[in-house]
This record gives sequence, C-alpha cells and structure tokens, in this order.
Amino acid sequence: MIDAMPWLEALVDGLRTPWGAVLFVPLYALWVTLLLPGVWASMLAGVLYGTWGGSLVVFLGASLGAEAAFLLGRHWLRNWAQQRLLTMPKLQAVEQAVSREGLRLVVLTRLSPAFPFSLLNLAYGLSEVSLRDYSIGLIGIIPGTVLFCGLGALAGDVARFGDVLAGEADLKTWALRAVGVIATLAVVWLVGRAASKALAQSSEEH
Repeated sequence: MIDAMPWLEALVDGLRTPWGAVLFVPLYALWVTLLLPGVWASMLAGVLYGTWGGSLVVFLGASLGAEAAFLLGRHWLRNWAQQRLLTMPKLQAVEQAVSREGLRLVVLTRLSPAFPFSLLNLAYGLSEVSLRDYSIGLIGIIPGTVLFCGLGALAGDVARFGDVLAGEADLKTWALRAVGVIATLAVVWLVGRAASKALAQSSEEH
C-alpha cells in the first residue's frame, strides 16, 4: 500500500510557497462557488500563511467565488437558485430585505454569523441589489475571515505546543497569537450581535 503522507506533505509544502498562495485563491473561489462551507478552508489558509497572509488570500478567493455565485444565481442558474431558496425561509426574507435596502443589508448580513456565506450569494443574486452594492458589501466578511484564519494559525501553533513546553519554540509569539485570536473572537461576537440586532429592527420596521 502506498504511503499517502509524503504526498500530503509535498502538497502542503507546495501550498506554503508564494506560487502556492496564488493557486490557493482560485481554489478557494471554486470552493465557494460550489456552495461549500469555507470555515475549514479559511483555517487551512491560516495554518499555511498565518493570520494576515491567510486573511488576504481568503478574502481574494472568497470575493472571486462570491462574484461567480452571484452571477450564476442572477443569470444562468436562476431557476435552480429559486427552487433552492424555497426551502430556506430565512434566506428568502434576506432576498426581499436586500432588494429594499441594498448595501446596508448586504453589509449587515455579511457581518452576522446567522447566515451562511455561500448560500447568501445565491440569495443576493436573486434579489434586486446592484452588483456594485453587492461587491462593496463584501467588506463585511473581513472580521470573520480574520477570525478563522487566526484560529488556523493558532491551531498550527498548538500542534507545536510540545516544542513550546520544551523551550524549543517562542512562547511569547505563541501567547501573542492566542491573545490576538481571543480579541478577534470578541470583536466578531460584538459586531455580529450588533448586526443581528440591526437586522431584527429592520424586519420590524417592514
């Protein structure tokens, strides 16, 4: 039986290179376009490229994938997307609300953790929101992107925690990353809570 580990290690080593990071962007975009959850891919980016490098790669890939899914939902796969949303009342409500309020609702729903990123792209495609407002609204994914990449970077450090305890790794760096992830988690929670509250108020007004 062929040992798969050397192949896996070679793949990971290849992705850690600058060209690997460039390749990660379209791969992530394809992942999002296929409506797959991006959490694990984001954490992998954090492991490979660190919190900030991973966040940049993920943001670029997520933006490309989101644009593709939006256009597919608006044009080529519109009937399929409409059938998919019939089983999801919450996303149907988002579609209607975004059609009314545009950019503000796009940003709020991106910030709120209550809505799945990939499926939201279909809902936006079916709505009347402009491509311009939709694209600008992608800034709302930044807090969550930084959080999951930070968790990935921290997980990579946790895997080396034995080295930390043995004095073979930099405890200060590991601790700073842990504090950074905790702080980012707090910010994302606060922002998400504020976004959810604003969405609830918007629903009550209409």
